[in-house]
Amino acid sequence: MLVFKNSIGKEIDPINYTLNIMERYPDVEIHIGTDSYSLSDQTKYVTAIAYRYKQSGVHYIHSKQTVPKIKDIWTRLWKETELSIQIAQKLKSNKKISLEIDMDYNEDNRFYSNKLVSVAKGWANSLGFKVNIKPYRQIATSAADYLSK
Repeated sequence: MLVFKNSIGKEIDPINYTLNIMERYPDVEIHIGTDSYSLSDQTKYVTAIAYRYKQSGVHYIHSKQTVPKIKDIWTRLWKETELSIQIAQKLKSNKKISLEIDMDYNEDNRFYSNKLVSVAKGWANSLGFKVNIKPYRQIATSAADYLSK
């Protein structure tokens, strides 16, 4: 399983952390998203679990991993889907946790990521997850994008 950390680098158990947040803030929205980028000989992935509070903003925990550079864009982007669904399923195994997956793919067919929308969204929907794609709500992928730079 991915190793998640808070903003100061402390390792966090994402299930217990999420349950504690939900207990303190019953109306919290939970979003999961992954972003990636390639640099020289590496591809970096950042997966974020974002907690959106109705009145007071968002905070998140995250996981970072580096792999040898993935040159094929489809493969790199598909791995984003796999990582998000992996943690979403882990959290969903606790029946109390409800969440949405934010995918960093675009509905606009001018963007390459549009090619993944139907298959990635279809897979996540078939597992019972609500999916958000660009240009709509991008809470977790915005956090992952920020952390990946």
